[in-house]
Amino acid sequence: MSRETETLRHLKAGLWNENPGLVQLLGLCPLLAVTTTFVNGLGLGLATMFVLTCSNALVSATRRFIYSEIRIPMYVLIIASLVTCIELIFEAWFPALDRSLGIFIALIVTNCAIVARAELFASRNRLVPSVVDGVAMGAGFALLLCAIGAFRELVGQGSIFARMDMLFGGEPMRGLALSDRGFLLAILPPGAFFSLALAVAAKNALDRRRKRALGLLAARQLG
Repeated sequence: MSRETETLRHLKAGLWNENPGLVQLLGLCPLLAVTTTFVNGLGLGLATMFVLTCSNALVSATRRFIYSEIRIPMYVLIIASLVTCIELIFEAWFPALDRSLGIFIALIVTNCAIVARAELFASRNRLVPSVVDGVAMGAGFALLLCAIGAFRELVGQGSIFARMDMLFGGEPMRGLALSDRGFLLAILPPGAFFSLALAVAAKNALDRRRKRALGLLAARQLG
């Protein structure tokens, strides 16, 4: 398998087939807690992708020097160091977003998806595939956070892309206001579960439709 084909396979797996949030159902605590707006989902998604990519790279680069008996504590130490770095970056450059996300930036350390990729993939593969895997899995998780955040913000507040100033600075931005009011349940905790359930159901429906279409195509070719 060529490197280009392998890279595409990893990207497809991370974005769709093995998406940490949609398929593996990992890292659901921050996914459900902070996705009340698009900008929250984007901020936490980018932070998680950074930590996941860098931790995969470091674990892969040092896998020959880590004793198997202490590998999990070492993975947690690597992840915690990276999370500390991302916390300092947010505090220095994105203070408003840092306050909005609160403790959930620090809780990236406990994200099962990051430890799982370090244990299942990065510790057993070379550096480049591990980095690609981290980018793919992190991007898949970040896109899910953004999608659920945008959906909950649109339904719950009647606006979209509000408070983007937390990322780019400047005056507070109202975003695109589509309605004066929204459906409050969408931005409450039950709304997070409903939104995730809809996302999982939509993915499963698309996968079934795709399999059905491939089956019909194969039947026609055989016939």
